[in-house]
Amino acid sequence: MTQPPLRAAIVPVTPLQQNCSIVWCTATMKAAVVDPGGDLPRIRAAIAKAGVTVEKILLTHGHIDHAGEAKPLADELGVGIEGPHEADRFWLARLDEDGRNYGIRGVVFEPGRWLVTGDTVTIGNLSLDVHETPGHTAGSVTFHHPASKLALVGDVLFAGSVGRTDMAQGDHATLVRSIVETLWPMGGDTAFIPGHGPMSSFAQERAGNPFVGDAVLSG
Repeated sequence: MTQPPLRAAIVPVTPLQQNCSIVWCTATMKAAVVDPGGDLPRIRAAIAKAGVTVEKILLTHGHIDHAGEAKPLADELGVGIEGPHEADRFWLARLDEDGRNYGIRGVVFEPGRWLVTGDTVTIGNLSLDVHETPGHTAGSVTFHHPASKLALVGDVLFAGSVGRTDMAQGDHATLVRSIVETLWPMGGDTAFIPGHGPMSSFAQERAGNPFVGDAVLSG
């Protein structure tokens, strides 16, 4: 049986049970760690279990549970950090403060590369498209691998819910626009890894999500 070009493992981390993901290219076994918010021993164990070599860290946005331990992990592995969009500089600059508030380690940093719509990020032989999807935070981005019909959406969309918009720089109308105008066109058969909770597909959410389902938005 042939291997799919991309594989992913989800590692829930921090007391907020954030979905850190190890995403790798099966041809090269090169990987990226997406949103290493904390619990580095758990992330290290998942990397070892997958048998991959991490070549970068990717961030969907700058909240503490997604980015708190990105810099320590990057320093430990000797790799760079890419993402999110520069509008989340606000959140990255306060990771230490937010970490104290949540009882999680937070280390302030700036990524080596800010991302914008139209950029691509590489993992081994794979190339993932970057899309700005603001609303939950101003600088949230989504990573999409069209060939695998997979998207990593951070806290933009969940199975049966959407990202909260009551924190600084959040905006509900912007979030809904990001989902409808950026995520839905990726195709209903696209599966997505959210920042929390189980995976779903865009078709499933369009059919039944109480916030952004087709019936709700057309009503």
